[in-house]
Amino acid sequence: MSTRFPARLHAVLASQAPVGVVFRRGPAKSVCSVLWDRATDRFTLGQWLRGRIYERRADISPDGKHLIYFAMNGRWHSSETRGSWTAISRVPWLKAETLHGKGDCWQGGGLFLSNSQYWLNGGDCHFPVRDAAQVRWDRNYQPFAHYGGECLSVYYVRLQRDGWKLKRLQKRSEKFSTFEKELPKGWILRKLAHADVVHPPGAGCYWDEHEMVHPKHDRYLPFPEWEWAELDGKTLVWAEKGCLYRAPLYDRSLGPVKVLYDFNEMTFERRIAPY
Repeated sequence: MSTRFPARLHAVLASQAPVGVVFRRGPAKSVCSVLWDRATDRFTLGQWLRGRIYERRADISPDGKHLIYFAMNGRWHSSETRGSWTAISRVPWLKAETLHGKGDCWQGGGLFLSNSQYWLNGGDCHFPVRDAAQVRWDRNYQPFAHYGGECLSVYYVRLQRDGWKLKRLQKRSEKFSTFEKELPKGWILRKLAHADVVHPPGAGCYWDEHEMVHPKHDRYLPFPEWEWAELDGKTLVWAEKGCLYRAPLYDRSLGPVKVLYDFNEMTFERRIAPY
């Protein structure tokens, strides 16, 4: 009898607009994009993809209008992208306006440098399929650090750009890298970023756990099942078991927890982008 795992969730949040995109994965070869209106906590389906989106190689523009992501459908000999690609689309859709073919799963994806410029991870390893005028690839930009040829060279740079501090980089003898972000009320949110082929059931080789500490009050709250977490304004938002949550921060604890959306019952449906 097969085990049904909760939907896997990861989000990217725009820095200059109350907008986010949630990537919802499951079963393994189905993933969709969902618009998150963070002002109202309303969610609107974008598009589904039969394939894999590497959410740790994705980003959203500061104004929340464009999305860059790396994806794979494995059609190595029968598609214009040779089975994998980096795309730039209009939030929350997946249809590419700018499309860079890849042909393998090394590197790929990228980061927005502004609303109109982006960095392409492993840029020269791509080949052009089509381009749009709204956003341009900055060929001169180089990230301040490199963390290998897969997800981490985008993900770890994105975290640090967004205010996370890298406290410890995983070594061969260690289980995870540690990032920290300061929260209101004196709290610190820790992200334990794992990179290991030995992983929990239902997770990939990259997965995160979280914990909160309050040095002044000597408080420690472990949250091993939070697969994504971030500060949104003055409240904490996180993903756990296929649901998104929000809670305020009190001096010694989390405040009342609100379930924002349960993504578990979503199923594949064909949708056409309006452009």
